[in-house]
Amino acid sequence: MSTFSFKLPDDMYGALAAEAKRRNITKSALVREMIDRALDYNTCAVPPSCAQLAGDLVGAVRSGRSDLGTDDRLLEEAMITDARPHAPDRRR
Repeated sequence: MSTFSFKLPDDMYGALAAEAKRRNITKSALVREMIDRALDYNTCAVPPSCAQLAGDLVGAVRSGRSDLGTDDRLLEEAMITDARPHAPDRRR
């Protein structure tokens, strides 16, 4: 492991020391964790889409109807039914 040193303002150092003590880890470990998070958040990787996240759920339930995703009339009826006050939650 390489050594790297830098200067911090007193108040920032105090906050770092307090957080490390609160979490019962070393200041170095806390700084490494913070740098690791910062570098992960700044990568250019594209986050997964909703379809990718729910990929294992797609097609898990069969309704018996093959046209649910393409029939505009069925979609409109479902939206109207869901918009009614006290409509049952059918998505559970």
